[in-house]
Amino acid sequence: MDTTSGTLDEALERLHASGPEFRGYLSNHGPMAVEALVRRGAARTVHPWLDAYRSRLEDVPDPKSRIGADDWREALGDPARVTDWTAYFTGQVAERPWRDVLAEWWPRLLPGIAGAAAHPVIRVGHAVRTLTQDGESEHRTGELAHALGYWAARHQLLPTAVNPSGDAAPHTALAALPRIADQHVLPTDGYAQLAGTPHWLETAESLHVPRTPDAIQEHLAALVRAATHNYALYGHGNPVMLVHAATAPNAVARVLPVLPEELWRQSLAVAWAATAAITSIYAADTPRPSPDAASLEPEEVFERAAAHGDEHVIKFADTALDVAASAEGGDTRALSAALNAVALIDADRD
Repeated sequence: MDTTSGTLDEALERLHASGPEFRGYLSNHGPMAVEALVRRGAARTVHPWLDAYRSRLEDVPDPKSRIGADDWREALGDPARVTDWTAYFTGQVAERPWRDVLAEWWPRLLPGIAGAAAHPVIRVGHAVRTLTQDGESEHRTGELAHALGYWAARHQLLPTAVNPSGDAAPHTALAALPRIADQHVLPTDGYAQLAGTPHWLETAESLHVPRTPDAIQEHLAALVRAATHNYALYGHGNPVMLVHAATAPNAVARVLPVLPEELWRQSLAVAWAATAAITSIYAADTPRPSPDAASLEPEEVFERAAAHGDEHVIKFADTALDVAASAEGGDTRALSAALNAVALIDADRD
């Protein structure tokens, strides 16, 4: 095992002693942030970062009762059962190939992507990236079990079903989204406003969802790019929450290649619905210029994010670097969006 992989496994072992949330509803970003730090060449910062971050975390909640193959539906979406769900998936990935477990549960969990502001699917995306790029270990498959368990416990449908069937490209549909009336709300309260927001549903359903695998992947990449660029101009609406409009579909993009192709189209549609909801809830009404990243290399942008230290800044910069890497000649707008997160998010935020 190389040094960086060992660092990640050590960090995951430490993090699995804590629950997936703290202070009632705040998500434990530790597994996602340390994976991004290791992936982007900042493994040396992982344990010092984690030493500080773990002071916020809480113990693993007590289990309630065992979840089985016949009664899992009763526990779906019950946050009190998160430890039961983690135990269930830990058993599943111990008994079967993790790809088989993921393929079985992805269509069951995907409709509930909105739960916990999409943090569970983002955590799944980081776990899958590690497994596909670095190989399996006890702690890496364990992290997938924790991520899937968190998603099952926080599974939440959007109150308004979105069935995109139009002809709009992701950047066009995203730019047309209206904002909800009261944006100073928690995600669940924001979701509740979507149905009453004029033109929201028709705009959300204007997205074109292609049918061929290559086109689906291209469209999903375009969605991540559009949401990242959008943050550069509108991130000041809610700098922390709006990052998830980009990191959630990027998590889906990371998982897509290990899923059966018949699940890809639904995955794009649901990822778009999550991005559309978060954007309408938290993006500012009017744009503001973002810092200019034209003189910086992607590695320098991530170094600034890592030095800043906030978990959202780290995760968003990780996604911005994905966007930049996928564009011929790079993508200065995506890197500027990452610098915008560095500028807007308070490093000392509790």
